[in-house]
Amino acid sequence: MKTIEKKFLLPFCLVTVLFLLWGIANNMTDTLLSAFKRIMSMSDTQTSLIQFAFYGSYFCFALPAALYIRKYSYKSGVILGLALYAAGAILFFPASKVASYGFYLAAIYILAGGCSILETTANPYILSMGAPETATRRLNIAQSFNPLGSITGILLSQYFILGELSSASAAERAAMSPEQLAAMQAHELGAVTGTYMTLGFVLLAILVVMLLVRMPEGRDSGQAGTLKDSFRRLLANKDYVWGVVAQFFYVGAQIGVWSFTIRLAMQELGILEARAATIYLVAIICFSAARFLFTWLMKWIRPARLLFWAAAADIVLCLAVLLFKGSGWLCVGALIGISFFMSLMFPTIYGIALGGVGEDAKIGASGLIMAILGGALLTPLQGRVSDLAGVHASYLVPMVCFAVVLAYAWRVVHKSVEKKN
Repeated sequence: MKTIEKKFLLPFCLVTVLFLLWGIANNMTDTLLSAFKRIMSMSDTQTSLIQFAFYGSYFCFALPAALYIRKYSYKSGVILGLALYAAGAILFFPASKVASYGFYLAAIYILAGGCSILETTANPYILSMGAPETATRRLNIAQSFNPLGSITGILLSQYFILGELSSASAAERAAMSPEQLAAMQAHELGAVTGTYMTLGFVLLAILVVMLLVRMPEGRDSGQAGTLKDSFRRLLANKDYVWGVVAQFFYVGAQIGVWSFTIRLAMQELGILEARAATIYLVAIICFSAARFLFTWLMKWIRPARLLFWAAAADIVLCLAVLLFKGSGWLCVGALIGISFFMSLMFPTIYGIALGGVGEDAKIGASGLIMAILGGALLTPLQGRVSDLAGVHASYLVPMVCFAVVLAYAWRVVHKSVEKKN
């Protein structure tokens, strides 16, 4: 059975581009924690508010996005998502003029709202493009392009944002005159703003292309019933409900791991942000390559079994980050390994949870995107642990999250074995 049928090839390719686009935003945002920590001499708890704004926006926009595409079409959702994404990026300009962290957080919130709409639209659309038996594999293929966007985002951030930061420490900045500090911060914030504004104008160009291209509308067939009926059916579906829970904890783990990768690499290897971003880049490259590998393995091994063993591996690797503190590359190697095994988790949980929900897929998809709230709530928790006990100890938070994913995978595997018997 073909994973992608010929009639769906063009829309599949066009929608897959969206996976790359929000990957750029996700991972540029991850590096902003290190940037603002340096620029404004903030604590890990304060900088983690960036992730709270970003993933909190995902939570707020997901259900309205699902209702919007349910009423109109997938293409309408794409256009709206791109417009908000571009608007948020361009709002970095006025934020830099007033040098306000709160203004930046607002711009990030709007940008992330656009990404939330794009994800809510694209994931169920990809699942619908072919046979249900190959849906999870198809989503893994599309999601494989998300890390390519992540790599692009990291490179943009490394060279155009982190590379422009002064090496002056918080103590050195505190000793500067107000004029010297303001001039330094203006240059650094200008680097942040210029990078995001350029991205915003590129997004506007892509939006125009999408307006001109003819794509399937993907409207509801009218058989889904009322919104209340959809919620009732979804809540009765335990695979879906526990899938949302697992996704919440997985996203919390992923964002936490990546948010503090640069900080941990700096501490272990004694390097500055721009060089530490290379370690982050290597982690994302491993993440991307592993996603292709796991998608290939799904031809022979059930996705839920792969999910189980990947979660188990990440629990061990998180523990290794804590135990190998001060070992340099050994600790960093364990950190990179976490990204390798995380690679299949989001699309696999997503595909399993949405399997069999039928006409409720659009509303169900919004629940799984709302689960991204885990990144907003658990990353500040990890930041607080980092401030109190050190960045290494903070990896206990994602370790617990991976344990929840492990339990979900075990449940799915065990249920499948029971059915066979």
